[in-house]
Amino acid sequence: MKESQDIIKAYEEVKQAEAQAVLATVVKVRGSTYRRPGARMLIREDGTTVGAISSGCLEADVVERSKKIRETPEPTTVVYDMTSSDNDVWGLNLGCSGVMHILIEPIRLSVAATHLRFIGECVRSQKLGVAATVFRVDGEFKAKVGTRLLVKEDGAVAEDINNPVLSAALLEDCLRTLRSRQSVVREYRFLEGVVEAFIELICPPVPLLIFGAGPDAIPLARLAKELGWHVTLVDHRPGHATKENFPTVDALLLARPEEIADAVPLKPHAAAVIMTHNFSHDLQLLRTLLPSPVRYLGVLGPSKRTGMLLEKLREWGFTPSDKQRTRLHSPVGLNIGGESPEEIALSILAEIQAFVSGRPGGFLKDHSGPIHDSHHDC
Repeated sequence: MKESQDIIKAYEEVKQAEAQAVLATVVKVRGSTYRRPGARMLIREDGTTVGAISSGCLEADVVERSKKIRETPEPTTVVYDMTSSDNDVWGLNLGCSGVMHILIEPIRLSVAATHLRFIGECVRSQKLGVAATVFRVDGEFKAKVGTRLLVKEDGAVAEDINNPVLSAALLEDCLRTLRSRQSVVREYRFLEGVVEAFIELICPPVPLLIFGAGPDAIPLARLAKELGWHVTLVDHRPGHATKENFPTVDALLLARPEEIADAVPLKPHAAAVIMTHNFSHDLQLLRTLLPSPVRYLGVLGPSKRTGMLLEKLREWGFTPSDKQRTRLHSPVGLNIGGESPEEIALSILAEIQAFVSGRPGGFLKDHSGPIHDSHHDC
């Protein structure tokens, strides 16, 4: 997500300067590739780039192609087949392999610009979206490469497909992707030809709620922002929850533990970390957060302390369900031997990243399957 945010920022700068730029997007892959569909790279007029589409194998060639793309109004899809024996052509000594389909388009066209604005809206509104991008048209079927259909989480649709049959098929798959939360590549066969489109799920940043504004919360908030997450810091002490201590967070909320149900947006996609170092405050926060819809709840401190918190909740008449206990992570973080606040922050964020990605968080060398999932989800 941080990469997408950097690209959106670069696009805004290009737009402000009334300059030209080109957008390269991975729309389909086969075999082992460094990046998966949805990876992007913005190329400025001077050849500098933001983002990456490979491990360095393809960027130079795409930058060279972008010079011609800027001079033409037509987007184009380039297929890089890196499975041949002539590996040196694409620099497979850098670790590239597989087949990659990359859509290259001038951003000055309204379609690509609208697409980047759409991603920016999803980021700012913390809402899901789906973008269907046509990247291959074979035969006589009336459709253009680079055209899109965009669907917001509330069902609002924008498009420039100009073909009702294709538009209906794309919309159906976009709505299906909103439900499944998985990006897919779809091929549509018509009497007049074949159309292929990338149905991309646009995910907002991970919403991270940090409860407690102690010194150990500072690196957690800073590193989370480096990942591009949306960070909210909650504490009842105005002298601690300050912009001086937390200059990068998206929101600073002053609220006591008993007030958070009304003061803090507890959304289903959010991850929450309790680190107040105060037993009574943690107790009240657990009482509110355990039955809340947040998908991940971490508590700083040893398991014995958390056991005491849960026992106290039972004395209050609240016993967490099995589902609620499953969302509870305590001690919070992966077991990486973290001691310093920065190391502990790293272990916490690594665990949350593994959790939201559906991964176990172990050593990659012990993982027998592919490093990347075949699909992208939230």
